[in-house]
Amino acid sequence: MSTATSSSGSCEYVLGYTSAEHERLIRQAALIAPITERFFRQAGVRRGQRVLDLGSGVGDVSMTVARVVGPTGEVVGIERDHASIALAEARAKAAGFHNVGFERGDLTSLSELRMDKPFDAAVGRFILMFLRDPGSVLRSVVRMVREGGVIAVQEVSWRPMLALGARLPLWSRVLGAIHQTLLRSGANPEMGLDLYRVFQHIGWPSPEMHMDIILGSDPAITDVILGVLRSLLPLAERECVPLAELGDLKTLPERIQNEIAAANTVVSVVSMVSVWSRKTARSKE
Repeated sequence: MSTATSSSGSCEYVLGYTSAEHERLIRQAALIAPITERFFRQAGVRRGQRVLDLGSGVGDVSMTVARVVGPTGEVVGIERDHASIALAEARAKAAGFHNVGFERGDLTSLSELRMDKPFDAAVGRFILMFLRDPGSVLRSVVRMVREGGVIAVQEVSWRPMLALGARLPLWSRVLGAIHQTLLRSGANPEMGLDLYRVFQHIGWPSPEMHMDIILGSDPAITDVILGVLRSLLPLAERECVPLAELGDLKTLPERIQNEIAAANTVVSVVSMVSVWSRKTARSKE
């Protein structure tokens, strides 16, 4: 099994940085934004706060946080891909956010970033699963958050998705192909559940956690997952993940919709595990 890694020691973002992947991320973000915003508010992100967004991508989480902290707050997104930063900056400007900025940097080298003051919170979504040592990254984040501040992250758990999809043969094969490819890439598709252990390992209090699963039968829902498959195709082929059993990929969306309609059922998009904890005087740095 090969692992795609960068020279900095973090797993590559195996879905890539293509325009198609950027568009998929935007569609996915629109679907799950209400869940993420509700979670951040529940975790204690408030108006006027200064917030760090880990792995900000094309800017959706940063803009969600910006709505929460309001114009008196500040959001700083950290992202290593130039094209993603450029798109994020353009989107934030077009949306009228003047309190969002993006810095180029690798999450495995946060200590090299110069920040003039601590953050009230650090947030992230679907990024820790691609890091070889998320605990080490979170330790660096701890040093950047003030005492009483919050770390609030959302990560995936594929187990519920695989179980829910098992009753639909074709859909189940799609999920299985994606899951196998993620595993072979070195990513952790159970990062969400693993964060309970990781937070304690870095010396933070046991986190608050809950899981959200969006269900539906609309093509907009299945397209998010099929978009993941499309972005992973080059890696899946290199890793010899069996794709022939999926049939013609051009007709796959229609066949998936027919399968769901014939079963008169719904499918899940992604199982999101929301995890947060607050820095105390006893938290390790």
